[in-house]
Amino acid sequence: MRRADDPAHPGTADVRRAVRATSAPRRPRLLLRAVLLGGIPLAVMSAIGAYLLHDGQTADGRSTLAVGVIVAATAAGSLLYQVRGWSLPRQSVAHFALMLVTVLPALLLSGWFPTNTAGGVLAVVGIFLAAGLVLWTTLYLVMTAVERRRTARASA
Repeated sequence: MRRADDPAHPGTADVRRAVRATSAPRRPRLLLRAVLLGGIPLAVMSAIGAYLLHDGQTADGRSTLAVGVIVAATAAGSLLYQVRGWSLPRQSVAHFALMLVTVLPALLLSGWFPTNTAGGVLAVVGIFLAAGLVLWTTLYLVMTAVERRRTARASA
């Protein structure tokens, strides 16, 4: 097995560095990006929401906090599609699980929907599932078309 710094094969380390530079981000960098992408909007929106709640504007405060959670989860969760070695189904299931434990509770607690009955809760769950399916399908089709164009341009 060759080592990257093997003197018998000069340039091997340079090739590996170039491959790493052009491929998907490594997990620690990806994790840091997720924390930044999700944490910054969550911190800002939470501060605004806390101020509104403290000021007695309960509905606006709850809405602002819910938006902060939703933006943070979707921004950070989008990076799941950049995890190296994960198939699209695995990425999609992980993303759905993240949305299920963040966005759905935010929707239920936001005050935007009547949730005082089982029917109200089921309606929110239905909207959550339908919106997720439409968004996932749309982005899948768009990204597939983008990737096809990129591949066609690279081979031309």
